[in-house]
Amino acid sequence: MLKLESIEMAYGAIDAVKGVSLHVKAGEVVAIIGANGAGKSTLLKGIVGLEPIAAGQLFIHEQNCTHMPAHLRVGVGVALAPEGRGIFPDQTVQENLMLGAYSLRKDPARIAVLIGREFERFPRLAERRHQMAGTLSGGEQQMLAISRALMSEPQLLLLDEPSLGLAPLIIAEIFKSIRALADGGLTILLVEQMANQALAVAHRAYVLETGHITLEGSGQALLHNPAVRAAYLGSH
Repeated sequence: MLKLESIEMAYGAIDAVKGVSLHVKAGEVVAIIGANGAGKSTLLKGIVGLEPIAAGQLFIHEQNCTHMPAHLRVGVGVALAPEGRGIFPDQTVQENLMLGAYSLRKDPARIAVLIGREFERFPRLAERRHQMAGTLSGGEQQMLAISRALMSEPQLLLLDEPSLGLAPLIIAEIFKSIRALADGGLTILLVEQMANQALAVAHRAYVLETGHITLEGSGQALLHNPAVRAAYLGSH
């Protein structure tokens, strides 16, 4: 589904991603964990084309997409729910969902079906369909960000810090939804600082430190790895 080969990315003179190679197979949930500033969000932006890749190659469905414009990557089946949610605050919930389906704009009947599907997934969004998105709670905005990404019917969903700033009960609800998506066969690449949550749901995971992959393995193996526990989960 996704393959990165020696990807390098920079912000000005700062090397943010340094020779990262990883892969995601169809149907997998793969997590990337690491501290603030490790390069996790930068890497996701590179995958969807929001930041340029300076060196290396990126393949989606074995197609070289290294320098493909961002809007075309939606067409090859990739969508991002970004860090900070990135919703359109002055548009309603339903309008945000419609914007997520822009690539399907010539098929309004399909868009209506997809909106109904997302309202079933997150009933709270259905209750607030005509409400301005900027007035939603943090948890509701995260639900909207995920649903908006799903409106393009991606085969690969990128989730960037879905638990950020949320209360524990809402985090549990969000991760329950992620598990349901995975159980439905969706391929997911998850960036998350809450390493315990991410590793518990992931088939495989990578540890990213200062732009480098330093460790990889199954989610369960990393969850019980002493070094990972000490660095990201608390040694207890």
